[in-house]
Amino acid sequence: MASPEGVLALLIVLLSAFLSVATDSFLSLQNLFDLLNNQSVNIIFAVGLVVVLIAGGIDISFSVAASVVQYITVVLLMQMGGGNWAVGLLLASAVGIALGLFNALFIHRFRIVSIIVTIGTFNLFFGLLMYLSRGRSLYNIPDWLYDRVAILSIPLERGSATLYLPVLAMVAMVSATWFILARTGLGRQIYGFGSNPDAARRSGINVAWIQAFAYGWLGLCAGIAGLMQAHIVREVVPNALYGRELDILAAVVLGGAVLGGGRGSVQGAVLGVVLLALIQNGLNLLGITPFAFKMIVGAVILIAITASNAERLLPESLKSRKEA
Repeated sequence: MASPEGVLALLIVLLSAFLSVATDSFLSLQNLFDLLNNQSVNIIFAVGLVVVLIAGGIDISFSVAASVVQYITVVLLMQMGGGNWAVGLLLASAVGIALGLFNALFIHRFRIVSIIVTIGTFNLFFGLLMYLSRGRSLYNIPDWLYDRVAILSIPLERGSATLYLPVLAMVAMVSATWFILARTGLGRQIYGFGSNPDAARRSGINVAWIQAFAYGWLGLCAGIAGLMQAHIVREVVPNALYGRELDILAAVVLGGAVLGGGRGSVQGAVLGVVLLALIQNGLNLLGITPFAFKMIVGAVILIAITASNAERLLPESLKSRKEA
């Protein structure tokens, strides 16, 4: 049977071919670079979330946590006189990890189901942010965060196509996450714990460390993604990332991650984000209402959850044959 990554790659190729014929601007370098720039934040979120899903958990608070990171980081930087990229990344990473570990503490120490914990922290983080910020955006951000950092610019007949710093940050986080999951013992332990938590405990895997790493890594990704989002839009809007978590979750499960844990990959998460981005971009170019994209995201979540539970509906004889 074809892997989820292979199926997604084929769908991306077919959809790209269709949009190239159906629209005049899809295959332009400007549009493709814009897609990469715009989706870099979502891909950073996705590779963080896939680690949590593989470990058997779920987190819906990461996009709100990224908003909190944006706000705290910029406020602290302005009080420090502005800072620079190194200080900004350090602060955003530290705040993001702290918020991730806050989730891990309740999930591990008090044995609360992860979705319940993150529903609670989703509301806690967002409520506190809106209360303390009064819902006001921050337009006065440091110059180094405001000024666009181009990493690749190609002149075109009209203007230029440019890739910006968030794409480089995305590549770094994707590479680091892939290396941890595919090339380290920690990655194998995360897969093992997600597949069978009881067996993992009996084999001596440090469960507290696995859960702390998974949620802390997602927190780190949320911190960096939040700072990159502020760099892209050149301001801090408290509710700018609110609601994005479901799109990211849909993309990651579309990429082969299973809500029960033990399955998923960085490649699948990236391809899932790319496929949904192409669908959204194609709908925009074709002039179709954006609400259609929301319907597609909802359908993806329902189909993925149904597929992940379909095995339970199989007769016992078929289950035994499959396990054998």
